[in-house]
Amino acid sequence: MIQTAHEALAAAAAHLNARGQTYDRPSGERSMAKVVEIFNLFHGTNLTETQGWHFMQILKDVRYFTCPTHHRDSAEDGIAYAALRAEAGSVERTAGQQ
Repeated sequence: MIQTAHEALAAAAAHLNARGQTYDRPSGERSMAKVVEIFNLFHGTNLTETQGWHFMQILKDVRYFTCPTHHRDSAEDGIAYAALRAEAGSVERTAGQQ
């Protein structure tokens, strides 16, 4: 079944809301800041939240393009991670301007 762009966006938004309620908070998915904080402690790196979401988007892109058929989950998650990356980047870059 073909999925339109609007359907993919709506599905990605629904995933964000559902995962936020399941894992984080009702306001949506917001786990990456803690993930990169712990990753940086383990590895002595300075990964940002924006870079963490980009990493996840790349993971989903790899899964999408290595699957011989349309991998809907990876496509929708990639959209959601792009939105989260944009939000985190906006926060980080706005904070850096102050």
